[in-house]
Amino acid sequence: MLVKTYAATVQGISATLITIEVNCTKGIQFYLVGLADVAIRESHERIISALQVNGLKFPRYRIVVNLAPADIRKEGAAYDLPIAIGILASANETGIDTEMLEKYMLMGELSLDGSLQPIKGVLPIAIKAREDGFEGLIVPKQNAREAAVVNNLKVYGAENIKEVIDFFCGKSELEPTVVDTREEFYAGRQHFDCDFSEVRGQENVKRALEVAAAGGHNIIMIGPPGSGKSMMAKRLPSILPPFTLHEALETTKIHSVAGKVGKNMSLLTQRPFRSPHHTISNVAMVGGGTYPQPGEISLAHNGVLFLDELPEFNRSVLEVLRQPLEDRRIGISRAHSAADYPASFMLVASMNPCPCGYYNHPERQCLCTPGSVQKYMNRISGPLLDRIDIQIEIVPVSFEKISEQKPSEPSANIRERVIRAREIQSKRFAPCPDVYCNAQMNAKQLHKYAVPDADGLNSLKIAMQKFNLSARAYDRILKVSRTIADLEGAPDIMLPHLAEAINYRNLDRDTWGT
Repeated sequence: MLVKTYAATVQGISATLITIEVNCTKGIQFYLVGLADVAIRESHERIISALQVNGLKFPRYRIVVNLAPADIRKEGAAYDLPIAIGILASANETGIDTEMLEKYMLMGELSLDGSLQPIKGVLPIAIKAREDGFEGLIVPKQNAREAAVVNNLKVYGAENIKEVIDFFCGKSELEPTVVDTREEFYAGRQHFDCDFSEVRGQENVKRALEVAAAGGHNIIMIGPPGSGKSMMAKRLPSILPPFTLHEALETTKIHSVAGKVGKNMSLLTQRPFRSPHHTISNVAMVGGGTYPQPGEISLAHNGVLFLDELPEFNRSVLEVLRQPLEDRRIGISRAHSAADYPASFMLVASMNPCPCGYYNHPERQCLCTPGSVQKYMNRISGPLLDRIDIQIEIVPVSFEKISEQKPSEPSANIRERVIRAREIQSKRFAPCPDVYCNAQMNAKQLHKYAVPDADGLNSLKIAMQKFNLSARAYDRILKVSRTIADLEGAPDIMLPHLAEAINYRNLDRDTWGT
């Protein structure tokens, strides 16, 4: 008897429908075809054990299982459940209603005792189930809340295969999992573990981070050890604009594919903050592998990618960031498959000014040899620095500032200003669906929206000549000055806005490190 069950495979951050065809005829053989990997081919042994432990026998027939379409590679153990249910229905020994199988998509990995283990990529699978008109989706209990984020789809969480068999036999009912997506989304996005009120001093750096957050600008902080670079970077998400529901769903899909969504979680409600170690490989940073998986830059989508001690990263790792920073996507091609992942993130980097860490320190003497500062800086290529809009120097905090009892301005106040600036930008770029903030402006938009007055142009010309700023700094200064004007609610870029933006281009000055 030929029976079909339905599952899905994840490619990139989207799912593709997989039809599992099972045919039982006379004989005692088992065939599994359809470009399945080793984990799927091993499902035969897991299914036999799971059925035996639950008082059922594996059908003794000639069983052929086909995963269609056969030209798409399938991987992972998540097909155990639909294959097992298909085999039992095809053998017609347990009374499974084959008509019910047409209405549901099934996914789940089987343990030897028949319990269902959580799987990756449940959210895009649930979205695909709804798109293809399935009435419901049956997944492991731990994944049910994540899948239930998708509305107009019944999601059932099962703890073991016996519950699923009884459901399709009409012996018992599975309780659908219901999640109020909007309630959970709005309830969880306001809480932060870190706050700028805990940062003493460093007002100029906090201002630079506010400008970066308001315009979506990449930023690098240069300062000696212990000056607070990492501390302030970790607090940046607390002043970023809150997730929109669309951004939350898109980001959750990426984390779902990577298996980073926690058990019994439904939706990411805060912007991600990724901080990989400087020993990270190219593949871990951008994604990939034999079967592509999202890397750190995609896991930081709609959030922050923080690179601490930037010069210590392998140069090849830093160079692969250049294209995603520009395109806000990363395409990965392999022999067996290809994937395309979104990668729209804010790059936040920190570094010491020199190998010993005390170049330009107001109190301590730099012990580096002549030329070593420039050699240290050369670990970061010019094209990468070209994509960092704000470059700010940090000096150590004085004892008087550290010992102050009065708290600094809280993140909530800064965030309000950032949100107002982003609202201005949202209205400005409404006709351009691919542009959300000033940092993403192209040359045409830059000349339309970021034109300074005559005094500003003259000041910019003098600054470029005096500090010997490169041509690449010109566009960056205009973008940042546009954001500073937005923070003040000013329709035009004025001289003070340009002056502040010029002050954020420290590393472009040819005197740095000499």
